[in-house]
Order: sequence, then structure tokens, then C-alpha cells
Amino acid sequence: MTSPIWHPFTQHGLGEPIPCVASASGAVLTTVDGREVIDAISSWWVTTHGHNHPRINAAIATQAGKLDQIIFAGWTHEPAEEVAAELVRITPPALTRVFFSDSGSTAVEVALKMALGYWLNRGEPRSRILVLEHSYHGDTIGAMSVGARGVYNRAYAPLLFDVGTIPYPHGVQATLDALEAECRAGAAAFIVEPLVLGAGGMLLYSAETLAAMRAICTAHGVLFIADEVMTGWGRTGTLFACDQARVVPDILCLSKGLTGGAVPLAVTLATEAIFDAHWSETDRSKQFFHSSSYTANPIACAAAAANLAIWRDEPVQTRIETLAAAQARHLAAVSGAAAVRNPRQLGTIAAFELGAGQDYLSDLAPRLLAHFREADLLVRPMGNTIYVMPPYSITPEQLGTVWTGIQGAIDRFGGSSGSNQFQR
Repeated sequence: MTSPIWHPFTQHGLGEPIPCVASASGAVLTTVDGREVIDAISSWWVTTHGHNHPRINAAIATQAGKLDQIIFAGWTHEPAEEVAAELVRITPPALTRVFFSDSGSTAVEVALKMALGYWLNRGEPRSRILVLEHSYHGDTIGAMSVGARGVYNRAYAPLLFDVGTIPYPHGVQATLDALEAECRAGAAAFIVEPLVLGAGGMLLYSAETLAAMRAICTAHGVLFIADEVMTGWGRTGTLFACDQARVVPDILCLSKGLTGGAVPLAVTLATEAIFDAHWSETDRSKQFFHSSSYTANPIACAAAAANLAIWRDEPVQTRIETLAAAQARHLAAVSGAAAVRNPRQLGTIAAFELGAGQDYLSDLAPRLLAHFREADLLVRPMGNTIYVMPPYSITPEQLGTVWTGIQGAIDRFGGSSGSNQFQR
């Protein structure tokens, strides 16, 4: 009997095998049939310190024996208070308020609702949201609305609200001019993935461009939302990508590595001004109308507290710098191949296209997936874009094995990269 499970981002009609994972440790997954698979993408960008980190596991076990779940509307608990206090300590001083949720998509939904509530409660008619071309912010309705339109969300177009799209900074001035015009017209907020557009194909842009975009928003009073769900927690080489541009957002979205990748949790941080717009001694209708059943789940918060302690106590930044240097060496070694296009790196993220263009639906993608699966590697290309974003605990030998597998893919498929049209 086949499994009744409907997997995400999976075309079941292709009949591709779906390995069953029994356990994991560090950068290695062990399947039920005993294969050891190197996780080169941090299990969809979430696992930072490695699978089954003992400090995080211990925190989860301890908390599970004390308090498993409690309503968070009008109630609180120690793990949430600890996490919120530490987040306020390590983020810019302007970010004073922490709202918990349970996923990156939800953190973005919260951010958009905060921004719209801010303008409504101030009595100012601003509702237009600005986005960056090729961006991706999640798969819920609001998050899809502020992401690129295309194959990801074509079926759901009737549900999506209209946004202003700012061109990706191939030419920086055109991007800044478009943002200036939209902001001058009275936009409510601009949401960006700082420095790296993840699902857009690991597209990079400069810290200087990020800073310039932030300055334009500031000049026109447009709220600046930084979606650091993927870019946060050291992926770009610094704790947060905004740090490299010395940018302080009005609203900051965090998830994925918030718990070290162990369990789901997200937060949306906001300035005091945004909180104050929802505060009233007399008008209950100004309160922020958002929640979920598992807001600030105590077990998830305990995992996040342990993750924050790891960042505080252990040489995580040194591990990141060591991994980034190794990624640079491996990327340079394959970059001379004729089929390798646009090799690029930021922090621990390395990427390139195999063949011309970028095509999410490239017919090369299933063949690449099969190649890496056969090599016992969890490498999941986005079309013909191959990227490596491993846990910081990956060993030099394991990383070498990953790039050996990538070199094998270049040798095997470099002459037949499929179509070359950018699609989403």
C-alpha cells in the first residue's frame, strides 16, 4: 500500500522515491534502510548547529516534563519571557516588542497586519505594500501576496492582494528610483529579504543597496519590514543580514534557526511606535487581532532559549567563518566549468546555475535530485540552481563529499541543462 501522505513541493506523479529518515545527528541523516545521508541544505534552511543538538534536546525534554502548552492570550510563561528578553538584547535597541507565532509565513503575516494596523490606528489612509521582484515570503495568503507571482501561486491568484513591485537591483539606480516613486505616493510598508532572495534562486544584492532602500523608506515614513526567516542566525555570515548594512528595520521577522531548527517557532519584532499604535486605555478595538493556538508554545520557547544560549556561550561565529571559507574554496574549484554560471556566495551560502538562465521547472531538476539521492546527499536544487547551505556542524570531510557529488552532477549534466528561461 502506498503512503497516504501528500508531500509539499512534490509532484507525486513522477513516482520519485521518498526516503524515510529514522534518525539524525550533526549533518547526517540515517534512513530506515541504514543509509547515511549528508544534509547539505540544513533540512530546508532550518538546522543551524546540527541535528539533535544535546543542549536543545535537553531543554525540550525538561520543559516537556514541566509545562507543555498554555494559552498565550493574557497568560505567559518563563521560557517565552526568557526568549523575548534575549531577543531584545541581541537585536537593535529600537526593536522593543516581540510577538510570537509558529512559522516564517506566519511571522510575515503578523508583520503585514502590524503595519496595516499601525496606519489604521493612526488615522492615516496607507495600505499599499511594496515588495522586491523575485521575492518569496511564504505560502499563506498574505505571504504569497508579497511574493513573486508565477508557478508557485498561479492557482491562488484570485486570493492575493495587489502590491507594488520594485525591480530586483540588477541596475541599482532603477531599483532605487522605483522605490522612491512608490514611497513618495504614500505606501504603507516595504518588505524585503535582506541581501539574499532565497526561493527566488539565492539571488544576492549588496549591503549598500539594502541601506539605500532603507534610507528611502525612512525619508518617506514607509515602514521597513526585514524578512530574516532564512537570512538570520548566521547564514549570511553575520547574526542577521541587516547587520552588514547597519540597517534597523521597523519590523523584523525571524524563524527557522530561532530554535536551532529543532521545532517550529517564529517571532515578529517591532518598534515601540508600532506597539503604541495598537495600545489604548479605552479602545479595545485597537488591540492586535492575531493569534494561533500554539503561540509561544513553552516547549518551542525552551528550544529557542537553548539556541540563544548556544549563540551566547559557544564560538558559533568562528564556526560560521570557517564554514564560509571552506564554501568559498569548494565553489572556486567548480567555477571553472563551462556549464557553471553565476557562481556566488554570501556567508555560508554558496550557489550557481548549471547551464544558462534560471528555471524552477527545468527538466534538469528531477535528474539532479535523483543524482544527489543516489549519492546519499540531501541537495535540493531549485530548478537548475544548485546551492549548498549546510549546518554549521558539518565536518570538512562531509562538506568535501557534498562538493564531490556536485562536481559529479556538473560532469554528468553539464552539457544538457534543459530550458533556460527564468520562471517562478
